[in-house]
Amino acid sequence: MSTKKRTAILISGRGSNMKSLVEASRGADYPAEIVLVASNRPDAAGIGWAEKQGLRTAVIDHKLFPSREAFETNLQSALEEHGVELIALAGFMRLMTPGFVERWRDRMINIHPSLLPSFKGLDTHARAIEAGVKITGCTVHFVRAEMDEGPIIAQAAVRVLPGDDPETLAARVLQTEHRVYPAALRLVAAGQAQSKDQKVTINQHSGETDTLFSPAI
Repeated sequence: MSTKKRTAILISGRGSNMKSLVEASRGADYPAEIVLVASNRPDAAGIGWAEKQGLRTAVIDHKLFPSREAFETNLQSALEEHGVELIALAGFMRLMTPGFVERWRDRMINIHPSLLPSFKGLDTHARAIEAGVKITGCTVHFVRAEMDEGPIIAQAAVRVLPGDDPETLAARVLQTEHRVYPAALRLVAAGQAQSKDQKVTINQHSGETDTLFSPAI
């Protein structure tokens, strides 16, 4: 019997981070198994990709429901049907109700393209450039009811280069997302990321001591 955590990925679009999670999950020693890919949008390109990979999929169109609660009731039924234990949000463009978030407390994670708590919400790369920051990046965190809130599991830093525009910066950050999200899910699925008092303790030591300086010194 598999001891891997049964994981659902929720998407609203192409599912770029979904693909990195699926690829990682194919490793024999990876502690999460992707048992469902679900979307709130019937036209999400990632659903077609997931189907071609032989993954189970579900489309639950939020526009067909009178309330967020009604949508989440149907989503919860799909998750239960597939025995889901963990949820990874990968470009899922819906805010969950506090009740749904609490049901999945410390079992639902999200990735955001900034170094939280900076630049929550949308247009993160344009706002980072406008603010003149020298380092940005991405953050994986446990989901809480407030947008882009929750205990931080992992972060990765990316230099903001002279001449960057939102598109070039987004492309480099996305490459980093594809590395850090599978690593963070591994920690959560293996029980190595423990959340307490709004902080996450990682039960391992990477041995890394390097500091990223920008500009280089």
